[in-house]
Amino acid sequence: MARQFNIPDFYKSSIISSVKKSRQILDTKKRDLSPSVLDFGPVRFYLARHFGFCFGVENAIEIAYETLTKHPERRIFLLSEMIHNPNVNTDLMDRGVKFIFTPSGEQLVPWDSLTREDIVVVPAFGTTLEIQDELAGRGIDPYTYNTTCPFVEKVWNRSAQLGEEGYTVVIHGKASHEETRATFSHSVKSAPTFVVLDLAEAHILADIIKGKTALAEFYRSFGHKCSEGFDPSEHLQRIGVVNQTTMLASETREIARVLRQTLADVHGEEELQQHYADTSDTLCYATNENQNATYTLIERGADLVLVVGGYNSSNTSHIVELCQEKIPTYFICNAEEILSADTIRHYNLDTKEAGTSDYWMPEKRPLEIALTCGASCPDAIVDEVLLKTLSFFEDTRSTEEALEPYVQG
Repeated sequence: MARQFNIPDFYKSSIISSVKKSRQILDTKKRDLSPSVLDFGPVRFYLARHFGFCFGVENAIEIAYETLTKHPERRIFLLSEMIHNPNVNTDLMDRGVKFIFTPSGEQLVPWDSLTREDIVVVPAFGTTLEIQDELAGRGIDPYTYNTTCPFVEKVWNRSAQLGEEGYTVVIHGKASHEETRATFSHSVKSAPTFVVLDLAEAHILADIIKGKTALAEFYRSFGHKCSEGFDPSEHLQRIGVVNQTTMLASETREIARVLRQTLADVHGEEELQQHYADTSDTLCYATNENQNATYTLIERGADLVLVVGGYNSSNTSHIVELCQEKIPTYFICNAEEILSADTIRHYNLDTKEAGTSDYWMPEKRPLEIALTCGASCPDAIVDEVLLKTLSFFEDTRSTEEALEPYVQG
């Protein structure tokens, strides 16, 4: 039986939770990825089979709120945003929690202002060895209030194992992301390490390994995100690929496939095991489930997609990427971004800015809206988005009627 976390009631929902519970009961092995349908008459919502809080996020939220409850007399800090959701982080700040760093690494609270009586909570992304040492040096145990996701720690452990076996670690991730910075810090302790952003960079790397491109290109493409003293002539002989757990799982697999084939071409298939380490077991199950459910949601089709989550959330942005390739998609952080039936404020992944769009809801009836969210978004916020959108339609069925297929007798 899956562990049940103690999540604050205001993050729970009545609509989404009912649907999720029903699907879980009817499909315990999670084989059915078809979306759930809430038919309100003039509008139908198609909910992705998997979305919302994952194990790591629920674990982090439980620890953070229990820490606040148990230690009301002490100052409590988070190293940075606990998860990439503005509603969760705003609520924590409203309760007196302060962030030591911004997500990009800018320091907000000087180290010298901390005392050994302060509590510092490590976020779900984990943190670097350097920051752990800084806290320990000030008498603050970085492990007492550690919410690092177990699947992130699994990547760290696999990286260490690769280093011990003489492999170079290739991290598929965004070099500036907190999780990748943490993974890099842990990995370089035992292995030469560098970061690959996407498949395009993997092909650059492949050409370097094959000798089609000069070694100097490695420093131009990866020199700003590789370990000190990295020597491509030596350190690209044996590699293993691990990932930032919120990246596209399909892209991690494709990057690994490209590099595996490259090493097979260079060294021969019979010698491949000496040059390439299979690290497919480091992919996060929740990211994989959510992305697979998104593919099925897209295949089902809809007139538009609403994706809910923090604008700096990596896993949410990848869901948006998948959806917007096929269907008009609006990336919103909460129901407040839906300004009216005519106007919506949403985030543009290309410009990295939020703007408004008019006439976002087609007049077609029944209108079909696909709805999903990132792994750090509370179900309650998805409920609010659904209800706000529903309010623009007349003569709709009641919520109870729409939920009838998901009420277990």
